[in-house]
Amino acid sequence: MNSFHWLEKFSNYLTYAVFSLEPETHLADSVEFFFNDIFKIFLLLLLVTHLMGFIRYYFPMEKVRKFLVTYKFYGLDYFLATIFGAITPFCSCSSIPLFIGFIQARIPLGVTLAFLITSPLINEVAIALFLSIFGLKVTLAYLFSGILVGMIGGFILGKMKLEKYLDDYFQEIKARSEKQKTSKKISCSVFREISQEAFSVIKKIGVYVLIGVALGAFVHGFVPQGFFEEILEKAGWLGVPLAVILAVPLYSNASGVIPIIQALIVKGVPIGTALAFMMAIVGISLPEALILKRIFKWQLLASFFGVVTIGIIIIGYLFNIFL
Repeated sequence: MNSFHWLEKFSNYLTYAVFSLEPETHLADSVEFFFNDIFKIFLLLLLVTHLMGFIRYYFPMEKVRKFLVTYKFYGLDYFLATIFGAITPFCSCSSIPLFIGFIQARIPLGVTLAFLITSPLINEVAIALFLSIFGLKVTLAYLFSGILVGMIGGFILGKMKLEKYLDDYFQEIKARSEKQKTSKKISCSVFREISQEAFSVIKKIGVYVLIGVALGAFVHGFVPQGFFEEILEKAGWLGVPLAVILAVPLYSNASGVIPIIQALIVKGVPIGTALAFMMAIVGISLPEALILKRIFKWQLLASFFGVVTIGIIIIGYLFNIFL
């Protein structure tokens, strides 16, 4: 069941009843996509930033950190992060509010990046669609690959010690969290402080969310159907990196891209090339980069997208060779 179906209905109402746009046109598709994603992302930002503020204030997050540190030798911290990412039904931009919450809670950066990598790549709806279209073998390989990219990517980025390349504002939030003592008292002043911090986070990245989703909406509505199929069908061995490059301007969730993947494979595009195209759309899109630019300095942003891109390309070639 889609948790945001009511937002989709509201976006539909705004697009066709309030703005009176003509159904099944490029403009209407773009506008409806824009409304739906903007409302969803800002609602998640509002809820998650407030929730993580309360958790940080009242819940002993130090115990969570100690638990993750205790089991990091076994890689369990990265595995748990990717599993949590797999069961959250979010696209890349919608995963960012939770990622910010993890940063505020002082969860290790590599672990939070493992979540951020995996969350858009895998969800239960995408798994069900994969199973019905491609069968058990491909579905298990896809599931394993998504988790593996998240774990290895998060581990590598964690070892690179990139915390200093978080935006200064989020560094300050982490510093305040470290000094904050756990309290059990609930008061208006506490709520006001938490709420002010939550809205300051939203204000910091709000413009970037608008720009990123607007770009994704434009591509969603105006890029001709079949444009990418024609290019990838003729690409041969260069198809995998080319698929990743072509996917960067696009933006969707895994469930929305799977029908396109099916069409690509039917047209003769190798399964690994098609899968790399899907993973790049949902995992390293330009709209996501525009939003993350407000959280990451360029060194961290480049490292994140570089590691994930290499991982996706390797997965694409392995699928082409073995499946």
